[in-house]
Amino acid sequence: MNSNPLPVTVYILDKEYRISCLPEEREPLLQAAAYVDGQMREIRQSGRIIGSERVAVMAALNIANDLLLNQQNREDGTQNITRRIKSLQEKIEIALNSTNQLEL
Repeated sequence: MNSNPLPVTVYILDKEYRISCLPEEREPLLQAAAYVDGQMREIRQSGRIIGSERVAVMAALNIANDLLLNQQNREDGTQNITRRIKSLQEKIEIALNSTNQLEL
């Protein structure tokens, strides 16, 4: 795998940005830029926020909020799964103990 950074051009709100990245990072970078561009365009089209800098800050806050919510949901899901596994383990132990007592 080539480890030499290559320049990649992305466009966000019709502005060109050249970014160096590794070849394997190119596609995720392009996807991230397209996502940021879409978020910023949505905010700008809403007409409530004026100025590219403010649009960028609002987009960053929205993206960060989504990320944090997803992380929290993932943690909640992991906790639920852990509880369910413990419950199943307890039920299995009870069933095995019942079986062992019947054999005695």
